[in-house]
Amino acid sequence: MELEAEDAKLVTLAKASRARIGSVAGAAVRDQDGRTYTAAAVDRGSLNIPALDLAVAMAVSSGATLLEAAAVTCEVDYALDLQAVRDVSGTGVPVYLASPAGIVREVVSS
Repeated sequence: MELEAEDAKLVTLAKASRARIGSVAGAAVRDQDGRTYTAAAVDRGSLNIPALDLAVAMAVSSGATLLEAAAVTCEVDYALDLQAVRDVSGTGVPVYLASPAGIVREVVSS
């Protein structure tokens, strides 16, 4: 699947976030101003935050009011929840689902 440069960047950032700490998933989101936010899934005892939720929270805490796109890198069996994206931007935001190697498997819409 051929992605536009800005969307390919999201996949690359999500891949790097996942790899940096050896997490089960990495995510990246782009806001209305073109700024990107990245995160890896956190699972440390009582602290359990999915990568996409954390990336969205980082965007919102930095002033984002709308998301343009998102990417998640994970294994096929990863349970993906798009509710955080919907809470910020409603429906229609493209979310690129990619393998840990960064190969896009699917594009879903929030």
